[in-house]
Amino acid sequence: MELILKKDVENLGFTDDLVTVKNGYGRNFLIPQGHAVLATPSAKKMLAETLKQRAFKEKKVVDEAKSQADKLNGLEIKITAKTGEGDKLFGSVTNADLADALEKEGVSIDKKFIAIAGGVVKRAGQYDATIRFHREVISTLTFDVIPEAKPEGKPKAESKPKAEAKAESNEEVKEEDNSEKAE
Repeated sequence: MELILKKDVENLGFTDDLVTVKNGYGRNFLIPQGHAVLATPSAKKMLAETLKQRAFKEKKVVDEAKSQADKLNGLEIKITAKTGEGDKLFGSVTNADLADALEKEGVSIDKKFIAIAGGVVKRAGQYDATIRFHREVISTLTFDVIPEAKPEGKPKAESKPKAEAKAESNEEVKEEDNSEKAE
């Protein structure tokens, strides 16, 4: 069954692509959801005309996407995250976190156009992400997940166990009470 896509469909095609799918997938999902229409001869003619008119506008959009992709060259993204033993993260770093980090660097991209190799990041280290600015402009970005600096606390040798500290504070209170009674 030949269909003309009205929306981008993941793993199938982009808007205004002519695709061939199985009858059940087209009839039961794509057409009722409004993702596609039947590719009749008249629909194909209309598609050819709209693509011809859109070619000039499309060139401008592709050039803009390429300029955004060029901003990524030489860009070093470092995402800090809380870690436990063995650089294992508390939680994970996702495409939304990467989108926020890119936003701070001046590259605006929606999180749904970012695909991190392997899904989500669970350990500190260096990772790759694929960023799709346009159907013709796809860029690869390498980013680092670094452990968050751990706050410098009191050395354990100086800190007293809770039981000892409580006993000392109780003794101080008793001494104050005795001094008040003596007066």
